[in-house]
Amino acid sequence: EHRRSGLHCESDCGVESPQKTRKYAEMKKSVLPRLKKIKMLATDVDGVLTDSGMYYSENGDEMKKFSTRDGMGLVLLRKAGYKLAIITSEDTRIVERRAAKLKITDLFQGARDKVAAMEILMRRHSLTWDELAYIGDDVNDLEVMKKVGFAATPADGTDENKKVAHYITKKNGGGGCVREICDLFLSLRKP
Repeated sequence: EHRRSGLHCESDCGVESPQKTRKYAEMKKSVLPRLKKIKMLATDVDGVLTDSGMYYSENGDEMKKFSTRDGMGLVLLRKAGYKLAIITSEDTRIVERRAAKLKITDLFQGARDKVAAMEILMRRHSLTWDELAYIGDDVNDLEVMKKVGFAATPADGTDENKKVAHYITKKNGGGGCVREICDLFLSLRKP
């Protein structure tokens, strides 16, 4: 069984000290062999693609805030040949519309068992666990994070998620963490 690198950024990752810059460089280097095997990136929604806030209008309509930079990262990753998926325990039209806008067809909403959702993706796309990456931020993501070839969590993910992640982003959920992971993958494709 693969274990995590143990290289993590402290909670004040927004401050770039030379030590933290070195620490992230070491973390990136330690995950490169894993990153090179990845063919699909799957992500949670609340707390990863969004800031984990629940917003309601005066009329009771639920709203979510998505980062356009995260969206562009996913578009670029898809164009580079990676497969993409969204797996969330929520079930909303908002997420359905966001997935459609990003042309992500592998959408699992209301997923109580995210490992089972990933196993469907593995069969559908003839992939292995080592070829799957997942970004999750909370306890309902832990089991799938333990199985995939590359697991990431946002800077504001739970402590439990940080313990199992191969990579902890500098950015928070909904604030560019997905773009950071996309850029990591895209950097492998540069000559």
